[in-house]
Amino acid sequence: MSHSAEGYRVAAAQMNCELGHLEANMSVHRELIAEARSQRADVLVFPELSLTGYGLGARVPAVAMAADDPRLLRLAREAGEMLAVVGFVERIGRGEFANAVACVQNGEVLAVHRKVNLCTYGAHEEGKVFSKGQRLTQVTSRGLACGVTICADLWNPGLVHAAMLERPDVLLTSINSATGMVDGDFDDQANWQMCLRFYAMMYGTPLVMAHRSGAEGDAWFWGGSCIVDAGGRVLARAEDGVGVVSADLDMADIEAARFAMPTHRDADTPLVASLMARRARVERGE
Repeated sequence: MSHSAEGYRVAAAQMNCELGHLEANMSVHRELIAEARSQRADVLVFPELSLTGYGLGARVPAVAMAADDPRLLRLAREAGEMLAVVGFVERIGRGEFANAVACVQNGEVLAVHRKVNLCTYGAHEEGKVFSKGQRLTQVTSRGLACGVTICADLWNPGLVHAAMLERPDVLLTSINSATGMVDGDFDDQANWQMCLRFYAMMYGTPLVMAHRSGAEGDAWFWGGSCIVDAGGRVLARAEDGVGVVSADLDMADIEAARFAMPTHRDADTPLVASLMARRARVERGE
């Protein structure tokens, strides 16, 4: 691996998925894990639901797995010392499933993040088949604190603020954002770039975004997997197709960005919490 006291190499795995075909998608994961390890990456992020594809509908139970499934543990062994973030459907109870990512390393599943902000608008129907996550996730790998999110988690600013209050060194996000799935003139590609760059700049925190490239039925996933530095600048961006894009993060750059823009320091959590509590009482009619 490439990390030192001053920096880490982070990477995004861009791929397409065969809908509902776990073994075919596993094979692509193994190839991209090997590629990332050859690039000496410390962290590798896969797209949302990377093991299963997105538009599963009634197929959700057939592709679901427990967090300790042997297939996830195999990927964890192949990842070695590299932290890999893999998208899957988690079986959380009889008839209950989550859109989740597993954070795997050295043969173990270190943590699972369940998507909190499910999309049930436009052409999205996640709330019909998945249960919502109820907590934020942060994993520390070899000294690098990684916040973990899934797609629309980043479109709830309150969730992002709460995640950033944990002071991650980098925020990792796995997404599935096909063109035209949001109603109106919403520009998925441009708006995602704006979202990632805004949060990076606002919190002095780099982001790694992994996305799909290719078609799933009538849906088109536009790729664009990227790494954004603590100043909101794009360090690396994937071309169309399958592959791994990587970049080096310098901890000194993160420190300088946070000193210049002290959003973490000045967050005033007690004040924000009191204002939110007041709003909650209003909505309850108290």
